[in-house]
Amino acid sequence: MLVPLLFVAFYAISSGNLGRGVGGTIVRLVALPIVLLFAVISWWVTRWRIEGDALRIETGLIRRSSLRFPLTQIQAIDTVRPALARVLGLAELRLRMGGATGSQGRLAYLSLPHADTLRGQLLALAHGIPIDTAPPPEQVLLSVRTDRLLASIALSRLGVVTVVLLAGAVVSLVVAPRVAVGVIGGSGTAILGLVTAFWRRLNSDYGLTVAEAGDGLRLRSGLIDTAAETIPRGRVQAVRMIEPLLWRPFGWCRVEVDVAGRQKSRGENRSESRELRAVLPVGSHAEAAWLLGRLLPDAPSATTPAPPRARYKAPLRYHFLAWGWTDTCAVATSGRLARVTSWVPLGKIQSLRRVQGPLQRRLRLATIHLDTAGRRVGASLLDRDVDEADRALGELTELSRAARKTRQAGGTPVIPPAPA
Repeated sequence: MLVPLLFVAFYAISSGNLGRGVGGTIVRLVALPIVLLFAVISWWVTRWRIEGDALRIETGLIRRSSLRFPLTQIQAIDTVRPALARVLGLAELRLRMGGATGSQGRLAYLSLPHADTLRGQLLALAHGIPIDTAPPPEQVLLSVRTDRLLASIALSRLGVVTVVLLAGAVVSLVVAPRVAVGVIGGSGTAILGLVTAFWRRLNSDYGLTVAEAGDGLRLRSGLIDTAAETIPRGRVQAVRMIEPLLWRPFGWCRVEVDVAGRQKSRGENRSESRELRAVLPVGSHAEAAWLLGRLLPDAPSATTPAPPRARYKAPLRYHFLAWGWTDTCAVATSGRLARVTSWVPLGKIQSLRRVQGPLQRRLRLATIHLDTAGRRVGASLLDRDVDEADRALGELTELSRAARKTRQAGGTPVIPPAPA
């Protein structure tokens, strides 16, 4: 393990932008031993072991850190392989714990065979089964086509912004070449940001494959940096389907899930860490409906529209406003240009809020918010008639309480079989 770690540190120094010429060489010669020393110390002081029913990870030289992760609270263990780790045959294990805690369990880096073996052993201990139990078999449900993924990115907000900027640059070059050269030269940061955003979207969704096993849905994706993630049954807080304006002529949509305990990944900024996990980056409505049936078997359709007077408050999204419910799940639709449909299991609702603004009071409208423990997804029954909103608030409160009791008692929804 020490040799690959030293190689990673050397790669970081040699590829870094530390200056050029003699000055840059001197900086590299001075910084290289320091970085290598810190790499060796980090490897030397990092230890992990299983103590009873918990995994303990210790690290730090001057300030010692000891994290204890109860095995019974492990929901899933993801395998992440950055580009350089793949070259060296290494992998990182990330523990997904119950609850959205700030602590993160990471074992980086292990050899790939060791990581796969350790992952299986930890999951076996977490589920109280023999440590040598073989992993459950899986069935591939669907895969994302590369050509459709590229086209969807080009027709997304990112692609539209890029086209607008390029068109503006071309027009400015024709009308005022001297001014355009200065503007384009000073737009390096914006161009780099667009390229980075495009690459992250492509790399994270490339080749995404969804499979189903006894422990939940398994997602594998990545072009250069690969990741294998498991969504355990019962951990989905909400499901969201997005239908952008430019996608609708092709019948495409995007399906995302909000999963409890999904922690911020290393290298993510604040906005990226709030992004949801796409289980279908782009696909047909038939694929989305079938996948939704695997995630929420009792998912309803939004069939109750908003009252006509809601048009005066929300003229752009009025034609999208609708909601529906069953005994175990609620759904609401909204959006202005993009149609957004959100499903929330009633057993996951943490609170229900009735909100009524000044204009809503004038129009006798109200909004009911269904809050979950996830990151930012919750169904909102926007601009409903006051009487309808009050009835919905009472009914959903009783249904969510009953659904929570059923879930705590161990009730499990029936999963529809995969099509032949």
